[in-house]
Amino acid sequence: MRSSNPVFSRRGFSRDNGYAGFNAQPQAGGPVVGTNPYAQGTGNPYATNPYAPADTQTGTGQPAPARAVMTIDDVVSRTAMTLGTVVVTAVLSWVLLPVDKDNIGTSYGIAIGAALVAMVLSLIQAFKSKPVPALILSYAAFEGVFLGVISSAVSTYVSAGVVPQAVMGTMAVFAGVLIAYKMRWIRVNRRFFGFVMAAAMGFMLLMAVNLLFAVFGGGDGLGFRSGGLGILFGVIGIILGACFLALDFKQVEDGLTYGAPREESWLAAFGLTLTLVWIYLEMLRVLSILQGND
Repeated sequence: MRSSNPVFSRRGFSRDNGYAGFNAQPQAGGPVVGTNPYAQGTGNPYATNPYAPADTQTGTGQPAPARAVMTIDDVVSRTAMTLGTVVVTAVLSWVLLPVDKDNIGTSYGIAIGAALVAMVLSLIQAFKSKPVPALILSYAAFEGVFLGVISSAVSTYVSAGVVPQAVMGTMAVFAGVLIAYKMRWIRVNRRFFGFVMAAAMGFMLLMAVNLLFAVFGGGDGLGFRSGGLGILFGVIGIILGACFLALDFKQVEDGLTYGAPREESWLAAFGLTLTLVWIYLEMLRVLSILQGND
């Protein structure tokens, strides 16, 4: 099984095509190779990491140089940079791309184009063998343009208070899942992973079917984006986002435990940003429906 987050299925966040989190504790008494206490065969998800230097002598007879490993500070700083880029470009697009009657068509067109570019960039990074900071930050910038225009439109035509509420709601979900994960109220295991993946695939399939009905049949398709069904599926989307966060935290924890390369912190930042954007959009949808019904 691959990780639920495509960026975490890249090197350093998977083990033999499996979910690294399910081998989280090194086995006591396992064989030790060189200076690596978590060598292959001891449950280390990074034992087969192509980034890891060999535990043998170099051709010059000198020990292989120690590689820089990922720390929590690396993850926090990279995540702050990525999310900061999203926020800055969102604010700029909100200001520079008005959604009034004279400019709404142009603004929507730019937003849709930015969303498509962001999607392409995220897919390119997901299939890259190494994290590319410029690619990740570019994704964040285009994603911010899309979020800025959509948020401005919701604030203008639904309610000015929806966007701050959605931001606070997203932060609350993040904090709640983090606390629950640290307190071990959430048990991230293979069963949890399988359930989340099955639910996510079903959710995305229903949304795709709804989109097709909306495109060819007009209106809101099957009604999954408005009314009671819209609220229900929006809440389900937020719950799925919270589950993705738990999986993300587990992947990061394994990276820190087993000494993932420092550059993998960019993938951690990328994955967390993707999940938080998902949660924000679902939160914005639910609040927009609720405010629109008032």
